[in-house]
Amino acid sequence: MKATGVVVEHNPFHNGHSYHVQQALEVTGADVVIAVMSGNFLQRGEPALVDKWTRAEMSLSSGVDLVIELPYRYATASAKEFAQGAIHLLDHLKCETFVFGSEHGRVEDFLTTHSLIHSNQQRYNLQIKESLSSGKSYPMALQDAFQSLNPDSAKSVDLSLPNNILGFHYVEAAYDKTIQPLTIQRIGAGYHDFIEEGQAIASATGIRHSLFETLTIPGEHVPVTTYRLLQNWNEEYQQFASWEEFWPTLRYAILSKTPEQLKQHAEVTEGIEHAIHKHAKSSTSYTQFMHNLKSKRYTWTRLQRMVTHIYTGFLETQRSREMPDAIRLLGMTKAGQAYLNQYKKDFLLPLVSRLASSDSPFLAHDSRSSDLYYLGFSSAKLHDLVGTEHKKLPLRI
Repeated sequence: MKATGVVVEHNPFHNGHSYHVQQALEVTGADVVIAVMSGNFLQRGEPALVDKWTRAEMSLSSGVDLVIELPYRYATASAKEFAQGAIHLLDHLKCETFVFGSEHGRVEDFLTTHSLIHSNQQRYNLQIKESLSSGKSYPMALQDAFQSLNPDSAKSVDLSLPNNILGFHYVEAAYDKTIQPLTIQRIGAGYHDFIEEGQAIASATGIRHSLFETLTIPGEHVPVTTYRLLQNWNEEYQQFASWEEFWPTLRYAILSKTPEQLKQHAEVTEGIEHAIHKHAKSSTSYTQFMHNLKSKRYTWTRLQRMVTHIYTGFLETQRSREMPDAIRLLGMTKAGQAYLNQYKKDFLLPLVSRLASSDSPFLAHDSRSSDLYYLGFSSAKLHDLVGTEHKKLPLRI
């Protein structure tokens, strides 16, 4: 059996994700699709709309054959580290290829871009540092640094666009590995776009915005299973996750510590801990807190990652440079199980079906962060899920 990989958050799984999975199978001729999926906290520094088990079921019901969890350490990291952790796992899962969506759509140009940067790494890194120091955002700093290398514009990738940035880091992470990158052109809405009438494919951002604004699930933009699972979640718990909903718990997590204690958390640097503490004290909502905290120096996403680490108690000392040391299985189809039966004896990392049987430090924090995810809700039913993570078995669809 031949496998191809995808790196996903599926927050939630929508029609664009269905297209991605179908195209991954088509362009690679693979027998199974393996998804490395973020857990309950995401790369943009926010809690997932619904928990990872519900999102894994969405994926497995819509074309994915195996869902593996990307550990918290990498799921909530910068784009570069996020890509490193995900590609490391796909490579260890014996995927021959991985397929990512991009605004650019030509993998040859990603390879050319990477080759040019790799050959001029010191100059490129210095330019990024200078651009960031001048107050530019990370995407614009990347693009400035790349343009300073005088690339062939006909064969270069626009590194100011979000999926192109991730795509570049995927290609970079696969540079010294056997797994091969492929890309497909993103179609429909852009990464940050809101829903437009008559549009078949909407972004996950647009779907979440619509859900919170209208309190209705946009069924025309998601597969039937996603719609049913979102509906079931809403009927059961009457609440979807967001920092606004979690604000009382997040505010407590911040104010229960001194600025000096806040400083110990991952990514909290350069005295920002004082502003975090000050604005948590005076802000009555998460939106107010973030607008008060936001400055030219820090992107919204970076600030959200800081507060995510404060919320989950993830310290700078835990940001090990080591790659994920285990494969956490969240779910599988029959085809996925057949693939595991054929190849798991060749895996160089342990396959973990139940956290109680693992001593991985990466997975230990995943269990902690899952408990804190459920505690962020006001629903007593979700509080009942605290402490269940280490006993959960993989889904079988």
